[in-house]
Amino acid sequence: MLRPGAEVEFRALREELELSDSSLSQHLTILEEAGYVKIRKGAVGRRPRTWASMTRAGRDALARYVEAIQHLAGQTR
Repeated sequence: MLRPGAEVEFRALREELELSDSSLSQHLTILEEAGYVKIRKGAVGRRPRTWASMTRAGRDALARYVEAIQHLAGQTR
């Protein structure tokens, strides 16, 4: 969901991933601390909102992860 250039609202992530607020918040905090995700807080009207987006470091890490999984999958054939 966090494709390049996209900001996704916390609620949409929570619903799509079927996670509790606290679980998603913990995951996003860890990813933000690692530099993989950027968190932006704001408001829509009077309601607070949180958005997440993937950083360049996050995209690079994801690409390396996918490459490693593909390599491992190729070894099992």
